[in-house]
Amino acid sequence: MVQIHAEMRLPTQDLQEDLQFFTKILGMRLDSIYPADDPQVAVLSGHGMRLRIQQGATEPPGTLRILTDDPEGFAKGARTLTAPNGTRVEIDVLNPPMVMPHTAHRFVVRRLADQAPWVIGRAGMQYRDLIPDRLGGAIIASHIRIPDGGPVPDMVHYHTVGFQLIFCYRGWVDLVYEDQGPPFRLEAGNCVIQPPEIRHRVLHASDNIEVIEIGVPAEHVTTIDHDMTLPNDTIDPDRLFQGQRFVHHQAKTAAWGPFRLPGYKSRDTTIAAHTDGVAGVHVIRPTGEETGWVRHDSDILFTFVMDGTLTLAGEGQEAQHLTAGDAFVVPPGMLIHYAHPSDDLQLLEVALPGVFTTTVQPM
Repeated sequence: MVQIHAEMRLPTQDLQEDLQFFTKILGMRLDSIYPADDPQVAVLSGHGMRLRIQQGATEPPGTLRILTDDPEGFAKGARTLTAPNGTRVEIDVLNPPMVMPHTAHRFVVRRLADQAPWVIGRAGMQYRDLIPDRLGGAIIASHIRIPDGGPVPDMVHYHTVGFQLIFCYRGWVDLVYEDQGPPFRLEAGNCVIQPPEIRHRVLHASDNIEVIEIGVPAEHVTTIDHDMTLPNDTIDPDRLFQGQRFVHHQAKTAAWGPFRLPGYKSRDTTIAAHTDGVAGVHVIRPTGEETGWVRHDSDILFTFVMDGTLTLAGEGQEAQHLTAGDAFVVPPGMLIHYAHPSDDLQLLEVALPGVFTTTVQPM
């Protein structure tokens, strides 16, 4: 079997002095040193690294980051150090807690007709940002498309998030999730929530697939899991992932019922119930009755226009005529009016938290 080792080379002006630092302070192991009579090169390993410290090497000293679940117990609690050769060493937390930024509330309208740029993201997918300022980092909403269908060059991975929704807008996509059984097809009108750190993979997509993806917070880490193969042997649909269950909502089996807005009905995806109220997701349509003015007290209220048209009137704002592909955010406390909806209007509404109060303004 062919053996391969990779190593990082660092310069040194005094090999013995650097050996003391890397072995005694950083706790690395000396693997080899030569020549014996006048050492010029030392190879060390530890903490997942292999270092070659070489007299006269011309590279800059660089920066090493060491991640540990006990930073206070490593290197006597120092968080930054400098080796004799000039290498900077940063000691940081192995699994830092997820930070939920404070929401920067504002009224946002994002139009498809404004031709916001599509950018190439992970696995070759094209992304369009639906909330450009991301409300201060509190949320990211992306319109994602894959023009050419077929196998998706994805790997088993997970996201360190507080909430994540995938809503299939057009076409279909084949997905597989940890502990949820064999791969399945997510079709237009259906959605899944990806609980925090659930392993999953995108397998195949139809031509011109489009999805709406919501992530909280906006900046979150995607980690590749090189060890897990999906589907895995365990099937546990009731498993909790940091308090949330996996949900695959299917439109064909869902019922329509009353909604918080007068003049609208809702298809509840049950996501509020399965996330313990972290978020709520509804598909809504007009009933033909008068809507009136309303205000809400949810922290984040995002809406995407899937089909049809409406006029969005907001307190202190110019009325906006919205069409399919447009998106908007209504801040808490703002009076709003969903006026002149077309008969085919269909909206996707995502609220965080999932349970909040809506107040109807007297007509």
